[in-house]
Amino acid sequence: MALRALPPFKGAFLMTTEDRDLRTGRTYWQSRPMPAVPHRPLTRDVKADVLVVGAGISGALVAEALSDHHRVIVVDKRGPVMGSTPASTALVEYEIDTPLIDLSKQIGRVKAERAWRRSHLALHALAARTRALGIAADTRRTDNLYLAGSLLDADGIAAEAQARRQAGIETLFLDRRTLADRFGIKRPAALLAFDDLALDPRRLTSGFLNAAIERGTRVYAPTEITDVESGSDGVTATTANGRTIRAGAIVFATGYELPRYVPKRRHQVMSTYAIATVRQKQKPLPEDCFIWEASDPYLYLRSTPDGRVICGGEDEEFSDDEARDALIPQKTEAIRRKLGKMLPHIDTTPDFAWAGAFGSTPTGLPSIGAVPGLKNAWAVLGFGGNGITYSRIAADIINAALSGKSDPDADLYAFARTRAVR
Repeated sequence: MALRALPPFKGAFLMTTEDRDLRTGRTYWQSRPMPAVPHRPLTRDVKADVLVVGAGISGALVAEALSDHHRVIVVDKRGPVMGSTPASTALVEYEIDTPLIDLSKQIGRVKAERAWRRSHLALHALAARTRALGIAADTRRTDNLYLAGSLLDADGIAAEAQARRQAGIETLFLDRRTLADRFGIKRPAALLAFDDLALDPRRLTSGFLNAAIERGTRVYAPTEITDVESGSDGVTATTANGRTIRAGAIVFATGYELPRYVPKRRHQVMSTYAIATVRQKQKPLPEDCFIWEASDPYLYLRSTPDGRVICGGEDEEFSDDEARDALIPQKTEAIRRKLGKMLPHIDTTPDFAWAGAFGSTPTGLPSIGAVPGLKNAWAVLGFGGNGITYSRIAADIINAALSGKSDPDADLYAFARTRAVR
């Protein structure tokens, strides 16, 4: 597929998206009640300042941020919180998948430090906003244990600790003996970071959608956008049932189902797997924390409020849902084996097992910003291991832009001015 510079675009285009089966299996979060999100199908033509396409976590955070000063409409072809959000393992971190020392080699130290600091700031802002809105999402601050692995050995972990501290992000280096004594884990070294966020992703998303609704946001679902006409005076979206939505701007927050005209270069949709164990009879760890590895692919885990362990990993570089789903039994056993090796004292029997779509980029950074060549259109590709944190960054960047301001870090995530030639 060739790429060419994208010229200014004005006119109509088909709003076709990559139709994916985003998850399979029953996730742990689906076993827990979630506040209802008022919504209805679109049966008449409507107007708004901003149209947000997607009612998952990205759309929810964007809509809530915009609803302070804009009339917002949210649409989703399935329904609120019915896409990939329930498949999240909800280790909400500021840590980027790409270590700071490696990201510095890819984009330069100054930009890499900015990206890490912005993720750090965004996570704290998300926690504060959740608390300010009174959203009950089982949120709690938790530390983060980053184990030496195939990407970073003990020396690499030490270098990463130093780089983070130089960037103003506090972390603690643990050598082999300290790690074993404190956490009972046998690895050459680890980093202990502080104040990440554990939460229920469905409750968080419904909470932010409902906060936006209280300020006048309307949610229409199931409603699928099929065509969009874009111009200097705004956008007109047409739905599958022939209704129109006129808005000053459109924001694509469609997760792993990307609209045709949103650049996909550097973005890969993959498959990932997760389990939630039976309730443990004893505390899984001496100290409650997230755990993940400096490896590719990596194992990651957390505890739940009712004493289970959620563990994910075993990523595959394909997105075909049939091939993905066929591997669920095999991947479940592989995750159980690795989890049991890391924490021999726990019961790895799964009560829940699921598979889902997962996005990645070479840098571990998302793409957020104006869609090149498409007037008044914005997109959120919050790919990577900390997509919920990236969704908060997206809300900040888009809210600033649509309010006539600029975000100081918008350049870190902007789309390149290219598009696929079909």
